[in-house]
Amino acid sequence: MNNAYGLQAVQEANLKVLKEIDRICEKYRISYALDAGTLLGAIRHGGFIPWDDDADIVMTRNSWEAFRKVAARELPEGMRLLLPEDFAGGRRFYDFTPRVLYEYSRRRQPDEESAYYEEKLNHLWVDIFILDRLPDGAAASRATLLQQKALYALAMGHRRRVEMKKYTLPQKLPVFGGSSVGRALPMRQLFRLQNRLAKAANKRRTAEWYYSNYDPGYIDIRLKDIWVSERIHIRFEDTVLSIPAHYDEILKCIYGDYMNLPPREERVPSHGSTDIEIYG
Repeated sequence: MNNAYGLQAVQEANLKVLKEIDRICEKYRISYALDAGTLLGAIRHGGFIPWDDDADIVMTRNSWEAFRKVAARELPEGMRLLLPEDFAGGRRFYDFTPRVLYEYSRRRQPDEESAYYEEKLNHLWVDIFILDRLPDGAAASRATLLQQKALYALAMGHRRRVEMKKYTLPQKLPVFGGSSVGRALPMRQLFRLQNRLAKAANKRRTAEWYYSNYDPGYIDIRLKDIWVSERIHIRFEDTVLSIPAHYDEILKCIYGDYMNLPPREERVPSHGSTDIEIYG
């Protein structure tokens, strides 16, 4: 395969990774589902959103732990599971999201940013979001979400840099304050605290779930128990992949009136993946 660039090449590579994830999950009876824009694309477009340049899936905590155990031996050459704590022995932070890398790709020419993350993020990838149970009760659930946001802000102190211009004025103070304090705390400890908090309510059958490793802008999304437990299969590009049976409720929760197309000027790739070089 010749080196390729552009949205079509990126989507083809993303589809290869999704097919491998699906194969592994089918083999080991692990439940997963397309999520976020990839789920929206499946329903509205029968595949990728035409201008989307990434891919996302979601698993419950138990399914994620099962996938994590088998991924290293099951993923083919050129694909690899990358964990959030895999940078500098757990001393650096990008986010709390595990991802499956497509190593036959290069996102950018090596620079200080890519070097900080040991070139491990200089590839295309599929994000894996994790669902954990929210404790019942308004006060307890709000406290969990606030603590997750606080831990994320602290962890940002271990990023290569914090781009304050990305945040609104009300967000700047907690981001600046949290990252400044977090810089003095061991990142490994923050990983342990986030993991412990995420799993704290999983031994009880509670009414709602949340995306425990989402960034703070989306972590307030809550899913009902029945929305999480049931899966169906749907045509996606040239294959069949798993989605939530209650996709309508989930997509409305995330996007509102999701069948309406955004304005034409917003129909552009948003993750910079169209500059990625695909060479396998």
